[in-house]
Amino acid sequence: MLTVDFDRLGVGRATKVIDVGCGAGRHAFEAYRRGADVVAFDQDAGELHGVESILSAMADNGEAPASATAETVRGDALALPYADETFDCVIASEILEHIPEDDAAIAELIRVLKVGGTLAVTVPRWLPERVCWWLSDEYHSNEGGHVRIYRASELRAKFSRRGLTLTHTHHAHGLHSPFWWLKCAVGVSHSDHPAVSAYHRMLVWDLMHRPRVTRVAEAVLNPLVGKSVAMYFVKPMYFVKPKYFVKPEGARAGAGAREATRGTA
Repeated sequence: MLTVDFDRLGVGRATKVIDVGCGAGRHAFEAYRRGADVVAFDQDAGELHGVESILSAMADNGEAPASATAETVRGDALALPYADETFDCVIASEILEHIPEDDAAIAELIRVLKVGGTLAVTVPRWLPERVCWWLSDEYHSNEGGHVRIYRASELRAKFSRRGLTLTHTHHAHGLHSPFWWLKCAVGVSHSDHPAVSAYHRMLVWDLMHRPRVTRVAEAVLNPLVGKSVAMYFVKPMYFVKPKYFVKPEGARAGAGAREATRGTA
């Protein structure tokens, strides 16, 4: 289930891509499948182990071009272990809402993006997220949970005032908002509730078969209650590093917590 629209990213053979906060790896897999040289970056070693296994299986099964490479790297999004302007494309999907120091993370995302490169960022949309918070404290008040709710205008400004140009925005996962409202209403930990189980089966069916009825329903729901908002920015050729754009200590290449667990050629 992709939140980012890859057709807008121009990702292809030899494109250098980093998926920051990759989680289970869904966007890293798609970039690798399209022939990119991919870094799946996260601080969770357990998640990265699963991502590494799938990347390895993709390579073994010929699901990515032979020229593509992929590796998993463990580290801190506040101190990315790469030089300035390393990547053609930076993806940060559903991570900024988890990070207390989001301005520092945003500065790092921009720092490692090449001039002319594209950055895709997604976060939970304000209204669906606000309903979840209203229905359940358990939904967000937990270790590693959501620490803020963004308005789209606020998020856009955080990147625009650092010199990036917004090129497109859209909403995604309209079918998922009612699912999360239902989970929050009955208790986030009660995944075995009959209504929650039934809705989850429908979402899995939709993911596996992509029937026309759910595609149409989601297209209608996305502008109204899409669970996520996605924004696409370009680092313009006239980009000037802001005076306050200071690289965090340890952000130079090779510094900080970094563990490359696999490279796939």
